[in-house]
This record gives sequence, C-alpha cells and structure tokens, in this order.
Amino acid sequence: MRFGVNYTPSVGWFHSWLDFSPSDTARDLEAIASLGADHVRIFPLWPVVQPNRTLIRASALQDVATVVDIAGSFGLDVNVDALQGHLSSFDFVPSWLDSWHRRNMFTDPDVVASTAAYVRALAAAVADKPNLLGITIGNEVNQFAHAPHPAPHDITAEQGHAWAAAMVAAARSGLASGPSGPSGSAGSSGSSGSSGLEARVDPSASAPSGSGSRPRPLVTVAQYDAAWYDDAQPFGPEHAADHGDATVTHSWVFNGSAALHGALGPGSVRHGEYLLQLAAAWNRDPARPNWLQEVGAPTNVVAPEDAASFTEQTIRHVLGAQQVLGVTWWCSHDVARSLADFPELEYDLGLFTNDGRIKPAGEAFAAVARSGATGTAAAPPATALVLDDVLPDGSDRHGMRADCAPGGRFAAAWLAVASAEPDGRGPQVVLRSRLGDTGMLAARGIDRCVDVPAELDSTSIRVAHPATTR
Repeated sequence: MRFGVNYTPSVGWFHSWLDFSPSDTARDLEAIASLGADHVRIFPLWPVVQPNRTLIRASALQDVATVVDIAGSFGLDVNVDALQGHLSSFDFVPSWLDSWHRRNMFTDPDVVASTAAYVRALAAAVADKPNLLGITIGNEVNQFAHAPHPAPHDITAEQGHAWAAAMVAAARSGLASGPSGPSGSAGSSGSSGSSGLEARVDPSASAPSGSGSRPRPLVTVAQYDAAWYDDAQPFGPEHAADHGDATVTHSWVFNGSAALHGALGPGSVRHGEYLLQLAAAWNRDPARPNWLQEVGAPTNVVAPEDAASFTEQTIRHVLGAQQVLGVTWWCSHDVARSLADFPELEYDLGLFTNDGRIKPAGEAFAAVARSGATGTAAAPPATALVLDDVLPDGSDRHGMRADCAPGGRFAAAWLAVASAEPDGRGPQVVLRSRLGDTGMLAARGIDRCVDVPAELDSTSIRVAHPATTR
C-alpha cells in the first residue's frame, strides 16, 4: 500500500509557484521523506500554467517537472493534480473563465477543449519521469458544480460524465505522447470520449507495484464527499467509479462526523475506512484500486492534543480495507500565519509546523510508516452491508446519498456492523441493484450480506462549509 503526503509548500504556500524555489522545495520534500512516506501529491495552480485560454506556459510546466525530479532524489513518487481549481477555500480559476469571460467550465466547448489541452500538456511534461505515480484531473473539481459554492457551474450528471471522460482521455493522451511528443493545440479536446464513459484500461496495467516501478502512471478523478452524501450534487459515486484507474475518496470529519461522534469516536476515526468501503460499492471491477487521497485532522473538530491519536487510529482502520491503493495525508506543512483569510483550521493541518518542526501527528504518521503495517494488503472483509440504491421496482431511490452521510441510517448501520465484527474491520458495501450478481460477490470475497435494520433512525446534521467559517 502506498503511504504518502499532500505537499503544501512551507514558503509562500501554493503561491510559491509564482517564484518557484528548488531549494525551498528540496528542504520540504526531504522532511516529508524522513517520515517514511513513499509519495507526495502536488498542486500546480491552473491560472499560473494557463493564464490565457490558448497559452500554456512552458516555464511553468518545467517547474512542475523539476518538483517531480527533486522528489525522486529523495525516493518519493509524485502524483500531479492538474486543475487547481480549488484549494483550502480559495478558488484559482483563470481570468478567461470568470467575470466578463464567465462560461460553464464543464460544458462550454471552447473551455472544455482548452482545459483538456492543459491537462494533456501537463501530463506530457512529466510523462517520462520514472517516479511519476500519476495524474489527477483536479482537486475536488465537483465543488464547482453545485452549492455550497457561491457561483456554481450548473450541469447534469450526464454532462459530468462527458467532462470527466474528456479530461481522463486528455491525461492519457499526454502520458502517451511524453515531453517530446505533441502537446496538443488548446483548441482541440484530443478526446473521442466526450459523449460518455471512457474505455477503462486493463486494471493489471495500472496496479501498484512499488516506488518508481509502475508499468504505467495512474489517471484519476478526485471528488469531495458530496459525491456520496449529497443527492443534489451532479457528480456522484458513478463518476468516481467509472472514470480513471482508481476510485478516489477524500475524508474530512468536519462534515458532521466529529460533531456527531466526537473527535475520537468510531464514526470519526473510521470515517476514512467507511468512505473507502462505500465508494468501492460502485466499482464494476472488484480488483479496482481504492485510494484515500486526502484525510487529515482538522482542528475545528479535532483538538490539537487529539490529532496524533486521530491520525494513528484513522490509518490503522484504513489498513483493514481491501484493494487500498494508498493513503495520502493532508498535509505536509502548516500554512504560515502571515498569510491572511484562510479558515482557521487550515493553519494547523500539517504534519510539520510551518518552520519545519515535526508535530505529534507527524510522529504518529511516521510511526505507522516505520512499523511495516502499510506493507501488507488486507484480505476483503467477508461481510457486506446492503445499500438500497433502488426501489423494489428497480428504479433509482432518491435520498440514498443522504442515508449514507454522517447521521444517516446507512452510515449508522455500517458503524454498528463494524463494531460487532470479530476482527474489528468494517464491512464491505454492496448495492441492492447488484445483489444478484453472485460472481461479483464471490470475486469481492463476500459470503454474508446484511440488511439495514428497519427500526434504525437517522440523525439530522447540518454543518457549515469550512470556507464559510473563517
């Protein structure tokens, strides 16, 4: 299992791309490697690389490639996110997509073509790096598609599929062409998959095989948890499971989990494990990897003195899930207090302080890394909890995602089953619509299916988005 860290630069945060410093980057990455991490996830800022719809800056791409090389010098593989997009409550949307030039980022043909050109060029710029773990299309881009974003780009689920397919195809095209190949015109999407799901590649071609030795880098699509918890969010579970080479989840207990269960309660320290199991229910291939690409200890709901225990318990529970590609902790370094207007929690999420001192959570992370526990793949839990995704007549059941959210009936049932399992591991999740597929159940190692008790009640929870609570 891969074990890594989301890299937040200690000097200048992500604004550091404006005056990139290889020496500052090397100092940070050396510290991350000292924790026992095997990879980092990095975040170029979209407007810095593509300030005009038809201009992709070669020097900015070279800076990204340099970070990958520096990471490799410390034994770290790198996953590169393309569309930022959104980071820590701040949107980084190019000026050619906002204000007087505002167009729908998911459906406008010129915008989609230009965005695909950027994704393709970024992938090509790092395609030849032996320590490239993969390309993620962007950081939680689904937050742009619906409330609580203050100015959402409205789409349908079908349009979301078309957009994701086009972006995945662009990333794969860039990886195939490499830095010496054609990067593509900003006026061409480079995708024949814009009308639906892209063809999924042979899973064996993208299975994890250790640092720097992948036969082919991953391409992934990352969403925040509204995809599984909010029935109104147009990007849903299928978008995570049907696009790219792994199903990606981001686990944040400020979503109501900690408010309901307490910072160190089972519903909090098992939230990452639960979300992995929930998301995997939509995987069409039982061997598809599942990646907990973001998880952290937010101090608005996890007291600093509890952060180390939260970190250790969260990771230990995730280790019990099946087909886990990896865990990537958020984040490496605290945001400097000299930078203004971040939500308070963002200043204290690092495994290191801003000046490079390891924190208790960092020590807990390193202890797990050095224990060797991350090197053993878990066998699939034999028990599965059945999620009613369809009504008795086979039609889709509205409200299913709300049932899965913290406080929902399904979430409560999953925790109850998990607490009763002799081995202490949480159950898998199987969709009611797929319950008749005995071959799939066998391939997933499921030999017992449990229904949600009819008498179980929901607990209504409403929490403010962190971006609104500075």
